Amino acid sequence: MVSVKLYVEGGGGSKTLKTACRKGFQRFIEKAGLQGRMPRVVACGSRRNAYESFKTAHAGQDTTVLLLVDAEGPVTAESPWQHLEIHDNWDRPDHATDDQCHLMVQIMESWFLADPQTLKTFYGQGYRPDALPSDQHVERIAKRDVSTALPAPPGIPRKAAMIRGRTASGYWRNWTRKKSRTRRPMRNA
Repeated sequence: MVSVKLYVEGGGGSKTLKTACRKGFQRFIEKAGLQGRMPRVVACGSRRNAYESFKTAHAGQDTTVLLLVDAEGPVTAESPWQHLEIHDNWDRPDHATDDQCHLMVQIMESWFLADPQTLKTFYGQGYRPDALPSDQHVERIAKRDVSTALPAPPGIPRKAAMIRGRTASGYWRNWTRKKSRTRRPMRNA
């Protein structure tokens, strides 16, 4: 059986947040129907750390390795590696294929917009569906529009309004792929 490692952006700088991120991605991948074929998820913190960790693992070629990072902007390039070269000046490692590089939405919080019911449960009285972007395709919503659409999570100051760290892992526990697909379809990048 082939061993697969998925190097992902996310988890911040602490071991606790990286564990929560890893578990969140594992649940997400399981809900996508990949039970029994699960990759080992490696939460790397920053995008750059995810890229560098992927490059190191790819050079060692001891296992199949994949990279998953936020697009950080609209994707207009022909391939994910071209996008990363244009946007971040990152080179494609020797012998790496497009199948090994995957781009998420422009910013992680975009995925939350795909599930208005869970947003309503999460925010309670602070939920304002009229403040959400009207675009039904979450990968097209600009980062600035996402950050202004989501209110501060309960108990978190407004200046920390982006759903990060422990708050994000709490949200992910309630999020389901099935719900998002009925509201805002996503495509594979």
